[in-house]
Amino acid sequence: MKMVLGIDGGGTRTRGSILAGDRVLAHGESGSIKRLRVGAEAAEENLRALLKDVFAQAGVTGVRAASCGVASCSLPGTVEWITAVLQDFGAERSEVVGDEVIALDAAFQGGPGILQIAGTGSNTIGRAPDGSREWAGGYSSRLGDEGSGYWIGLHSVRRALHAYDREQPTQILEKVGEIWGTPSLEDLVSLGDSTPGPDFAALAPAINELAEAGDPVALGVLRQAAADLVDFVLLVRAKLRRKHQIAGEVPVAWTGGIIEKMSIVREAFFAGLHAAAPQMPVGAEGVVPLEGALWRAKRLAESKE
Repeated sequence: MKMVLGIDGGGTRTRGSILAGDRVLAHGESGSIKRLRVGAEAAEENLRALLKDVFAQAGVTGVRAASCGVASCSLPGTVEWITAVLQDFGAERSEVVGDEVIALDAAFQGGPGILQIAGTGSNTIGRAPDGSREWAGGYSSRLGDEGSGYWIGLHSVRRALHAYDREQPTQILEKVGEIWGTPSLEDLVSLGDSTPGPDFAALAPAINELAEAGDPVALGVLRQAAADLVDFVLLVRAKLRRKHQIAGEVPVAWTGGIIEKMSIVREAFFAGLHAAAPQMPVGAEGVVPLEGALWRAKRLAESKE
């Protein structure tokens, strides 16, 4: 029986599994393998630690095929170093694709559909029946990623500073100061403006708690995040319908902790899509990107040389 390996290298953590047929032989997690986030050395250490763990669990020294989805896979050198590590662990065949690709295949297994990713970063990808793709967003934390955890953290601080100037109520600056360990507003601003700077995405859970408690600025940020995610889905839908002559509705799937764990965002996201396109099918549960990596690895294992 051919064994395969699937890896989901997200912005915050990495998951991997080894299958023999449909039987799970091993599953493990490690830190991020995104070089931009943790650096090249830590990324490789995290990948090797994950592979050492799952291969030890499975009791094997190689697999027929491996598929790895990783954020920012298009950066120079990313495919090469991950491929080399996979070969070190005995992968006969391997591929390295974007994390959005494995998530799309987890949802639709090669078929048409739209996937909204909203985690540490955000991205919207649509696939037409002929396999061609359309995109919206996903232009990195500095230039875009609206609706992501990073965007929520950054824009919460920005809006809270504006509220401070206007003497409007919000607890965001106090909460961020506690998290960052900054005793004064000047210290907070200095740290927030530093390079490389703090992890704004790590603020998102605290912002969500404040929003659920009724903080007006936090609520506004989460509602804007949901509105931006809705707009991206509708933009990709329009591209698919216009450029690929799709007459009917295209199903929508989603993944990522922002929609999964933040009820304010999730409810506004569903409501916004329903209001704009009542007949468009929207998945009630988030997809698991690792399942897409395993599906792709199985196909790769069965493909001809």
